[in-house]
Amino acid sequence: MARTLKWTITALVPICLAVILIILKFKNASVISLLLDVVFLLIAYVAVICDIKEKRIPNKLVLALLISWFIVLLPQFLLRREVAVQLMLYGGLGFLINGVLLLLVYYISRKALGGGDVKLMTVAGLFLGPPILNAMLYGSVIAAIVSIVLILTKKMNKKDSIPLIPFLYAGIVITMLLQ
Repeated sequence: MARTLKWTITALVPICLAVILIILKFKNASVISLLLDVVFLLIAYVAVICDIKEKRIPNKLVLALLISWFIVLLPQFLLRREVAVQLMLYGGLGFLINGVLLLLVYYISRKALGGGDVKLMTVAGLFLGPPILNAMLYGSVIAAIVSIVLILTKKMNKKDSIPLIPFLYAGIVITMLLQ
C-alpha cells in the first residue's frame, strides 16, 4: 500500500508541474510552446527518477524526447509553417549551444559529467532554445548548494557524486516558469 502511494505521488509531480505551467503561461505563450514544455516535463521526469535510482539516463528516454519534439513540430509545418521554422531554429540553436558546451565540459572534466546528462540536456536545448543555459546555471547552483550542505553535514564527502539530472530538471522548471 505504501509503495502504491509513493508511486502515485511520484507520478503526480510532473503532472502538477505541467498544470501549474499551463495556468501561469496560458495567456502569454503559444499552444505549441506550452505543448513542448508539457511533453518535456513529463518525459524528462522519468529521467530524473532513473538518475536518482540507477545513476544513469537510458538512451531510450533521450530518443523519446527527440522523437516527441519532432512529432509536436511536424503538424505545425502543415498548419503554420513560419511558427514551425521559427521554433526549429530557436530549438536548434539551444541544441547546438548546449551540446557543444556540455561536450567541452564532459571532456575537460575527464568524463566526470555523465554521458546521459550530456545527451539529455543537449536534447533539452531543443525544447528550451538558448534559455537552456539559464536552466543549466540554475540547476548547477542548486546542485552546488545541496552538495555543500551534504558535505557540511557529513552525509557525503568531496569524492562522492550526486545525480545531476534532478537539479537540472529543477533549473529547467524555473526557466520555463520565468520565460
